[in-house]
Amino acid sequence: MTSALSRRGFLLGAAGITAGMALSGCGDGGPDISQAAANAKAQLPSYIPYRGVPTTMPSSPQGITPGYLHYPAEPVKAFPEGPPATGPGIDIMTLIFNPVPPPVGRNTMWKALDKSVGCDLNFQITPVGDYPDKFAVVIAGGDLPDAMLMLLQSANRSPQMLSVLFQDLSEHLSGDNIRDYPYLANIPTASWAPCAMNGGIYALPMPRMLSGGPTYTRLDLFRKKGIDPNPTSWKEFAQLCKDITDPKANQYALGDPITAFNFAMQSLHGANQWGEENGKFTWYLETEEAKQSLDAVRQLTKAGALHPDAYSVTGKVKDWFGGGQIAMNPDAPSSWNDYYTTYASATKGFELGAMIAPGWDGGARAQWQGSANYAVLVVKKAPKPRIKQILRAMNALAAPFGTDGYLLRKYGVQGPDHTMQGSDPILTPQGQNEVTLPTIFATDAPQVLYYPAKPEIVASQYAFQKAAVPILMPNPAEPLYSETSSRKSGLLQTSIDDTRKGIMQGRVPLSEWDGVMKDWRKNAGDQIRAEYEKAWEDSHA
Repeated sequence: MTSALSRRGFLLGAAGITAGMALSGCGDGGPDISQAAANAKAQLPSYIPYRGVPTTMPSSPQGITPGYLHYPAEPVKAFPEGPPATGPGIDIMTLIFNPVPPPVGRNTMWKALDKSVGCDLNFQITPVGDYPDKFAVVIAGGDLPDAMLMLLQSANRSPQMLSVLFQDLSEHLSGDNIRDYPYLANIPTASWAPCAMNGGIYALPMPRMLSGGPTYTRLDLFRKKGIDPNPTSWKEFAQLCKDITDPKANQYALGDPITAFNFAMQSLHGANQWGEENGKFTWYLETEEAKQSLDAVRQLTKAGALHPDAYSVTGKVKDWFGGGQIAMNPDAPSSWNDYYTTYASATKGFELGAMIAPGWDGGARAQWQGSANYAVLVVKKAPKPRIKQILRAMNALAAPFGTDGYLLRKYGVQGPDHTMQGSDPILTPQGQNEVTLPTIFATDAPQVLYYPAKPEIVASQYAFQKAAVPILMPNPAEPLYSETSSRKSGLLQTSIDDTRKGIMQGRVPLSEWDGVMKDWRKNAGDQIRAEYEKAWEDSHA
């Protein structure tokens, strides 16, 4: 449901630091690029979908992700003419959520990937929590890798910095030029939109599912108590939370107040970060729906439905859910497979369900649209032959489902990294360690629904897609740039969230929220709003 926020939230505290360091790394900050110039239209790549593997669970133009029960018995050769990017090694600075994989000298999958691409892919891997500071330091120092992950919702996304340090890829990728890189052309247009700035294409996408993720339910826990986990109103949901909570068994309904708040907002059809009507923008936290959601989570907290450490401990929610300490958890779509891989073997009967927020009073449901990308990859300025080699390498990292390139990237080398169960690869313990190489944080193919270790869950995943995509609420500000938001939002958000949690925990009266929003509008909000409205107007001219 809130994959983009939950994964990007860690960077907010560092945004202000990054802003200053980023500009210092550009000397005087580069040419003065106006708000209008930063949001100038660019010709995006043509979308040329890969027509690969037939399925009874197809994709849709609206954003439904296709599902596959089995891998093709004879995968298509991604590059039948041989390695596509022969040449010197490519340094790629990126992040990781998993433990860092073994280095290339002890990583069968990584060595095979280098060989298939045609050059050494020198991944410089930083744990996710440390990445914003690492990015800032590298930008300030000026010794850039060939390519580096850039988070979108931070001060990192500076038009001046992009203009001075990174390559405008338009001549290679805009329009039909992208035909030279057919697997990049297979990435939908929605994922390319945030890659455009300054009237050009300055990045490669890291595509993600538009559906966002569901609120996952531990169906085995609900069945054990004889509870139906399908509420049709917020009142029924609140009662469900109370019914599933059992402090004596160390079991609670929810573990994170922020994602619980987002769930309530969706129940109320509240704006997905920003609302837009006739070009006028409203921030989701300044709405009546936000105050109602704060009170709703405060009531759940008062009833004891949240984990007792929900307000004091971070980074444990997945473990609480996987271990049965909480029965519901809003999370990213990719977490569906991860939960089974990480937790199912330790729990007999482990089974997941997927919930979409019920309409507040029993009416229609709504789902916040997920970000079209996790982040983007920017490429250091270089001579044209070098840029083409890097693009050919990234094209290889976007080889889609059904190809041998995808199989290698996701499952490694047959034998040491995976064994075959029919036509499907099943990871070995070695493979589970090696395939965490963060190629998905360089670029990737469009995501698919596929889980060879338990293919029967794919039908449930596809059913969620079919239910969620028709009711998606997009964030209209996602492809737009606001200089004030980049400079100030991170530091302001930290203070706002402290108060937000205080209200939901019952330590701060709800009456203080209006003052918090008044301060936000005065300090940055009204200026951010004006910049988004101007960018929206220009893009719709």
